[in-house]
Amino acid sequence: MSQTRSIERLRHHYEVEKELASRLRVSTREERPALFQKLYQELFDRVPDHPRLTRRESPEESQRKVEGQMRLLRPFLKPGSTLVEVAPGDCRLGYAAAKGGAGRVIGVDISDQRLAEDRAHAPANYELIVYDGYQLDLPVNIADVAFSYQFLEHLHPDDVKPHFDIVHRLLKPGGWYVFDTPHRFSGPHDISVVMGTELVGFHFQEWTLGDMNRHLRQCGFATMQAIKAGRRCGSLMTTLWLLAEKVTGMLPHPLRKRIADRLFQSVTVAAQKPL
Repeated sequence: MSQTRSIERLRHHYEVEKELASRLRVSTREERPALFQKLYQELFDRVPDHPRLTRRESPEESQRKVEGQMRLLRPFLKPGSTLVEVAPGDCRLGYAAAKGGAGRVIGVDISDQRLAEDRAHAPANYELIVYDGYQLDLPVNIADVAFSYQFLEHLHPDDVKPHFDIVHRLLKPGGWYVFDTPHRFSGPHDISVVMGTELVGFHFQEWTLGDMNRHLRQCGFATMQAIKAGRRCGSLMTTLWLLAEKVTGMLPHPLRKRIADRLFQSVTVAAQKPL
């Protein structure tokens, strides 16, 4: 969390986000598409010093972020392949992939968040589809690779499996879903950390590698590979990371947190749809 805000301002942010998130937690599937946008806007109106409003990325920082995400994707993207990016935000990663050899890139989001100049300079092989978060009108088996970054933690618990079902449907047999989401042991990673360890803000869930491995298998994915330091792990190294995480999870909370801050900042994995 930002260290430039006073504890009073952080506490205010905490109370406002906790209040708004509690409304989302009890919402229905039909209410959520509109409610997400409404409550995030209310959060920004009531917390004008929110980091999303005050943080300004330099072009160099933006480029570094795109390059870091491309390092995750590059081992899975083949020349001419189709990439579907979920919640692409400013779409700069998708643009980079479209210019970097992908045959087609499709961004899917609940709103178009691009700046006007970015929208005007979209590559010819890039398309953004705005949808309600549930019904996505794309053909089955269209994607070689799907990607999301710091997205899954924002999903309502009831929407997690439907999201993975959508991705599974879009992927070709043998296709990969590559994603990054905060790790529970080093969290909370949202404003909840101001007051303790319980997630009460807009991060509805933070996972471990073990949690995600079990969930992916329940959703029909055949293989999960961990990605560490931007490098894709094979099955043996993934098993060792799962074991290390399991041992870390048995430790007292303060020690577990110190180790996790070094080893388990995020759950970054690639999951393969069966051939």
